[in-house]
Amino acid sequence: MDNNVPTVSETAESKRGPRSYRLRVGIAAGVVVAAAIGGTVTAFALNSDSDSGSSGSSASAATAKGGAVDGPLSTRGGDIVDSKGHKVVLTGINWFGAETGSFAPHGLWTRSWKSMLDQIAHNGFNTIRLPYSNEMFAAKSKPNGIDFKQNPDLKGLTGQQIMDKIVKGATDRGMMVILDQHRPDQYGQSELWYSQNLTEKQWLDDWTQLAKRYKDNPRVIGADLHNEPRGQATWGDGNPKTDWRLAAEKAGNAIHAVNKNWLIFVEGTDRHKNEQFWWGGDLQGVKKYPVKLKEPNKVVYSAHDYGPGVYNQNWFMAKDFPKNMPAIWQKHWAYIKKQNIAPVLLGEFGGRKTAGKSSEAVWQNALMDYLKKNQISYTYWSLNPNSGDTGGVLNNDWKTVDKNKMKMLSKYQTPLLSAKGKTSE
Repeated sequence: MDNNVPTVSETAESKRGPRSYRLRVGIAAGVVVAAAIGGTVTAFALNSDSDSGSSGSSASAATAKGGAVDGPLSTRGGDIVDSKGHKVVLTGINWFGAETGSFAPHGLWTRSWKSMLDQIAHNGFNTIRLPYSNEMFAAKSKPNGIDFKQNPDLKGLTGQQIMDKIVKGATDRGMMVILDQHRPDQYGQSELWYSQNLTEKQWLDDWTQLAKRYKDNPRVIGADLHNEPRGQATWGDGNPKTDWRLAAEKAGNAIHAVNKNWLIFVEGTDRHKNEQFWWGGDLQGVKKYPVKLKEPNKVVYSAHDYGPGVYNQNWFMAKDFPKNMPAIWQKHWAYIKKQNIAPVLLGEFGGRKTAGKSSEAVWQNALMDYLKKNQISYTYWSLNPNSGDTGGVLNNDWKTVDKNKMKMLSKYQTPLLSAKGKTSE
C-alpha cells in the first residue's frame, strides 16, 4: 500500500468533546467524526434479509426488492412522504471522514470506495449520512489517506469531486444521501453554525453551492444543517448570534431559493432551560418555537442519542432501566413524531456492544425496538470502526461486518430504491 494512511489522530476519533467538559455539564454527546448515509425507502415493508458478510458483493442482492420513491420528498404530519403521498422511512448509516484532515471518507486506505458502497447497499441501508467540513472546499485541502492503486479514479480529485463520486455511486445503488455539515474545519466541531474560521455567510454559501450542485439528483434528499449545536447555542430566544432555530430558518430558506426539493434536517441543542441532554439531542423547544420555512412541509427534526458507553447518564442506572427509556426519548425528541408535528430522524446513535446483558447492549436493542415500533427514521453511527467510543458496523479490518450489530439493525430496515443500471462505474 502507498504511504497514504492518515495518522492515528486522524483516524481513531472519539465521538464526544473533552472529558472535562462532559463531566462539568453532565453530558457527552459531541461527534467529532461523521459518516455517509444515503437512501430512502418506502415504509412498512421491512427488510430482514440483510447479509452480515461479504465485503464486496454486488448491490443487486439488496436492490432486488428495491422500492420506487417518486421525488421530491416532503413532510406530512409526522411522516416523510414522496410526491405521490407514499410514506418513506430512512434506515441508514453514517460514513465519516470527509470532515477530517483526510477530506475523503475513511477506509479508502484499505479498499475501494465502490466495494464499500456495494457493502453498505448489500447490508440493507437505504440512506447514507455523509459528513463534511467546510474546509474541504478550500483549494489547499488535498484529499489523502487513499490507496490510489485500489482507487485509481480518485487520484488528483478535490474533496468536492470525491464527494461527487460517492454521492453518485450511492444513489446509483439505490440509496439516498443526506449531506451533513459536521465541522467548520478538520480540527473539531463548533458549538454554533459559525466559528472563528467560518463565517455565517460562508456557511450559507457552501450550503447553496451544494444544493445547486446536486439539484438534478433526486436521491440527494437534503441538508443536515449543522452537527450537534450546543454550548452557546440557544433555541427560540431571538438572539441572532445564538438562536439556532433562527439560523436554521435562514439556511433552509437560502437552500430553497436555489433548490426547493431538499428536506431541511434540523438538529436540537444540548439543553432545554436548565436541563442538560446529549449534544444536538434536545428538541423540547420545538413545541413553542418550531422551525418555519417559506417552503412548506420540508422540515425534519434530527436528534442524537447515545448510551452508557459514551457517558453513563443517571437514567442508565435507574432501577427500572430500560423500561424508563421510552419516556426519556419521548420527552426530548420522539414526541415530535408521535404528536404528528413533524418527522424525526435519529441522525446518530450507536455503541460497541449490541449483544449480551451489558447496559449498552440492552439500551441499543431497546432503542431499535422503539424506533421500529414508532416508524422513526435513523442513520446509525457508524460504518467506520474508528469511531473511538462506539466502534462501527465494520470490524477493525474495514472489511468484515460485526454480525451482532447487523443482527440488531436488520430488525428494522426499509427497502432500498431500485438501482440505476450499472453500479460498477
